[in-house]
Amino acid sequence: MQVPLLDLTLQYRGIAAEVMPELHTIIEEQRFILGPVVDRFEREMEAYLGVRHAVGCASGTDAILLALRAFDCGRNDEVVTSPFTFFATAGAIHNVGARPVFADILPGSFNLDPAAAEAAVTDRTRVVMPVHLFGQMADMPAFRALADRHGIALLEDAAQAIGARQRVDGEWITTGTLGDACAFSFFPTKNLGAFGDAGMTVAKDDATAERLRKLRVHGGRQMYHHEEVGYNSRLDSLQAAVLSAKLPHLKGWSDARRRNAAFYDQALAGIGGIQTPVVGEDHESIYNQYTLRVRDGRRDALGDFLRERGVGSGVYYPVPLHLQECFAYLGYREGQFPESERACHEVLSLPVFPELTQAQLEYVAESVRAFFGE
Repeated sequence: MQVPLLDLTLQYRGIAAEVMPELHTIIEEQRFILGPVVDRFEREMEAYLGVRHAVGCASGTDAILLALRAFDCGRNDEVVTSPFTFFATAGAIHNVGARPVFADILPGSFNLDPAAAEAAVTDRTRVVMPVHLFGQMADMPAFRALADRHGIALLEDAAQAIGARQRVDGEWITTGTLGDACAFSFFPTKNLGAFGDAGMTVAKDDATAERLRKLRVHGGRQMYHHEEVGYNSRLDSLQAAVLSAKLPHLKGWSDARRRNAAFYDQALAGIGGIQTPVVGEDHESIYNQYTLRVRDGRRDALGDFLRERGVGSGVYYPVPLHLQECFAYLGYREGQFPESERACHEVLSLPVFPELTQAQLEYVAESVRAFFGE
C-alpha cells in the first residue's frame, strides 16, 4: 500500500467543479491583480476569523514582513521568536533590518515558551512573535500579557494554524484575535492552500491595516504616488478565487484531520519509543502536521522503514534556526536552546491529510508499530 505524506489531487477532485468556473471568469475578464475577487475573499476571512481587517498579499513570508514594517520594525530593533520553526519567520525579521532574538520552546507543544521569551526581551525589543506550530496555538494570553507589560507589539505567525482555537476565560478564540497582527500562509500544502504562493495579514486597528495596504503596493495609496518604499506583494485574483472556494470546506477538512489524529493517538498508544502529539486541554489543533517524537536516536531509521513500506513522512525541522549558517552572525551556539535542538533530532510527521482512508490510517499505524516490534 502507498500512503503519501500529502496528496492534494484528492482535494482538488472534490472542489474542481466549484473552482474552475470562477477561474475561467477571471481569465475571460483579464482582471488578475487585487480587485473585487480579492476584496471578497478578504471580507470572507474577516468573518471567518472574527477580525477587523484582513489584507491579502503574495505569500506567508510577505505577510510577516509587511506586519513588521507596519510596526516600524527595522534597524537596531529586535524581534523575539522561536528557533524551531520554518525559516521565513526569522528571515522576514532579518529582511526588514531587525535582529532575530531566539528563545527556547516548550517540549510538549513545540511552541515558544512565554517565560523564555520574556527573559529575552531587552530595551531594543519591538515585537514578540510566537509561532503556532503544527496547527496548535501558542499560549496567547501569556504572550498578550507579556507584550502589554513591555509595551511591544504582538505578532502571531499562524502560517500553520488557520482556524486553530484556544479557550480563554471559558470562551474559544482563534488565531488572529489576540495579536496586534497575525500572518497567514496559503502555500498549497497548508490546510487552506492556494494553487501557488499567497498570504494574508490580519490587523486589529485601522491604522495598521491601512499601512499594510500601502506597503503591499509599493508604499502608496494612489498609483504612481508613493509615501514610502514598499513592496510588490499583491494577492492575485486567481489565488483569491481558489481560496474563496475552499474556505467553506476548511472546517470539515480540519475536523477530518482531528479524527485522523485521534485514530493515531489511540493506535500508537503504549509504544515506548515515541511520544504522540501533546495538545493542551484548552486547545483545539488543526493538525497541519501530526508530529511524533521518536526517542533514542531512531527517528531516521523509522523514516527509512516507513519509506520502504510505501509510507511518506517528513522532518519539520532538521536544523534549528540559531544554528543555520546564515544566522552565524547572531553569535548563538549549540546547546543554547536544548529543547529546540532535541526536537530537531526527534520529530517525524506522519500523513494526516483529510482524504486518508481508514485502511491507509491502519496501515500507517501498523507500520509504526512493526518498526518497534509491537
